[in-house]
Amino acid sequence: MRLRVTHANHRPTGQQDSAGRSAVSSDAQPAPAPQQAGTTETLQTVRDADGQVTSVVRRTLLPGGLRILSEQMAGVRSASVGVWIAVGSRDEEGALHGASHFLEHLLFKGTRERSAMDISVALDEVGGEFNAFTAKEYTCFHARVLDTDMALAVDVIGDMVTNSVITDEDVEAEREVILDEIAMHDDDPDDVVHNLFALQAWGDSPLGRPIAGSVESIESMTREQILDFYETHYRPATMVVTVAGNVDHDAVVRAAEAAFNRNGFLERTGTPVLPTITDAADPVTPGSRTVTRSLEQVNLVLGVRGLTRNDPRRFVLGVLNTALGGGTSSRLFQEVREKRGLAYSVYSFSSHHDVAGLVGVGVACLPAKVEDTLTVVRAELARLAAEGITPEELARGKGQLRGGLVLGLEDSAARMSRLGKAELVYDRLMSIDEVLEAIDAVTLEQVNALAAELFVQPEVLATVGP
Repeated sequence: MRLRVTHANHRPTGQQDSAGRSAVSSDAQPAPAPQQAGTTETLQTVRDADGQVTSVVRRTLLPGGLRILSEQMAGVRSASVGVWIAVGSRDEEGALHGASHFLEHLLFKGTRERSAMDISVALDEVGGEFNAFTAKEYTCFHARVLDTDMALAVDVIGDMVTNSVITDEDVEAEREVILDEIAMHDDDPDDVVHNLFALQAWGDSPLGRPIAGSVESIESMTREQILDFYETHYRPATMVVTVAGNVDHDAVVRAAEAAFNRNGFLERTGTPVLPTITDAADPVTPGSRTVTRSLEQVNLVLGVRGLTRNDPRRFVLGVLNTALGGGTSSRLFQEVREKRGLAYSVYSFSSHHDVAGLVGVGVACLPAKVEDTLTVVRAELARLAAEGITPEELARGKGQLRGGLVLGLEDSAARMSRLGKAELVYDRLMSIDEVLEAIDAVTLEQVNALAAELFVQPEVLATVGP
């Protein structure tokens, strides 16, 4: 059953060129007037077939640039809270490699009002889930609680990001934890091969380096450097608060204003910091890299330059990626595993950033099967470039994407994440029906044209194994 979506505002979320967004896509449309500070807009109202409201998305822009988005969902008793900061490992240079992730860890260590134990107890005693993660372009602190505990979750996270103490002792203790985490990732061949793939593609650059940093950068990073990084990047204009579930927007705004008003944080001035929007992907460096490890299997990643996050062809790529290696009916699964028994697991993927992207294939096989496996994978990519996919594969790919989208957005945490990413890294918040329509609109000619463009490019290969 399709839902009816009403766009009650005049501006797609995030399109504020005057606030710093660089809209350089060849398909870019004239940007509507930016939202005024101190105002609230309704971005989407969704109704079911009977006209009952099932979802309302609203957005408030505070004077200092802090954005607060909520989605009121019918039929749930939870509230998922996220605080998104527009800083990640791609914002780090030289000695600051790993600073975003280091800082994410340190903000759990205590504030002027709560100890590290107090932070943990506050969410544990109400049965909440609480965590954080760092990506290449953003950092997120998130919690999922009962709807009645929404304000508590907002307050705890707001306290952490505006009021942390970051002591010398905490820095030294967490330094050891992160070094152990780096060692853990270094023991995982899948992590190693994907990091190696990015390094070959983008070199020793912020996009090409691991998010957690290196042993050398983490060992040498000082408390003063981390504090400077914190002051530079943790500002109202770089932050987005998103809440989804059984929530009232005005209550969310009141909770956020109270939680983020510590130490005069909301008194800072600024306009929202927004991403670059372009469909021109940076070039990659073709070639291969190998890391020798004493393993039973060889892990391989083979790929080419892909599309940027906001490229209008991203839905076309989604269908192509699904047909290539997105499930047990995909070409790679059938050819590599089912027909030839070369590997247990094989898949394709696409990774997107604001100005760069990659499309690739991942597979792990026995050392004796490496050459045969690479031969089959390369042959399938060449066949896709020359012949494209079939109408049956197009239909399956669309169906898989549609089902995955709808099923993946049935909980409040997924809806909260959707709001945060739309505001921080996408050009606007698309409704679910809009996305479904974009998938349905993909044609066989579009998929085959994109396959012919992508899979004739020089390859990037990463290998980890004996």
